[in-house]
Order: sequence, then structure tokens, then C-alpha cells
Amino acid sequence: MIIIDATGAAMGRIATFAAKQALLGKEVAIVNCENAVITGRKSAIMETYKTKRSRGGYAQKGPYFPSSTEMIFKRTIRGMLPWKIARGKKAFKLVKCFNGLPAEYAASEKISFKSAKKPYLKLKELSNLI
Repeated sequence: MIIIDATGAAMGRIATFAAKQALLGKEVAIVNCENAVITGRKSAIMETYKTKRSRGGYAQKGPYFPSSTEMIFKRTIRGMLPWKIARGKKAFKLVKCFNGLPAEYAASEKISFKSAKKPYLKLKELSNLI
């Protein structure tokens, strides 16, 4: 199992790595999802995610876009997988995202990525704003 610490790292880089590993058949757990960052101007990021969120509406049938941090992260990974076919569904089930650090992963070795360059928006802030 591959355990990734998302603290201070760019969400897109972690998501591509996790998607590739899941397609290879490895289980991937991403911890501290709320501390991941999205690079770019805050206003541009907010506009992008608000349009994604509003696309589904409230009374319509979808598409639904999550507002919690770990589900936004998982949805980003899903976008990098061929999740409509069997291979992609199998890979998507191998990916788990967590806010904070669960006790079961506390003692194990974690992979960490380089810190993202500014400007950026933390995933926790994005979740609170949308």
C-alpha cells in the first residue's frame, strides 16, 4: 500500500501519481487532504470550482460535485481515470482519501511531495468558500 501525505503539496501532482499507481493495481491512501493546495490565483480557482458545483443544481439529477475536502480530492483523481470502464472502476476503488491522519496509517512510512509555489489556495479554504 502506498500512503501519501498531501500537506503543502499540489493536488494535481498527487492526483496524477495516485491515478497511475491505482491503474497499476496498487492501493493508494492519501492523508491530510485538507492541507493540499491548488496553485493559481484565488479568484480563478474559486470561479472554476463554483461553476463545477453549480452545474448540477440542487433539484436536478446531476452531475453532483462534492464540497468536502477529501471528496473533492477523490473526484479529481476520478477525472484522471477511465472510471466508466471496468479497469478504471477497479482502480478507483483502490484509492482512499482522508482528512487528517487515521490511526491505522500513523506508524507507516509516507510519501511526501515538494511544496507548491505561491500563489495557491488550500483545499480546506476552497471547501469552506464553496
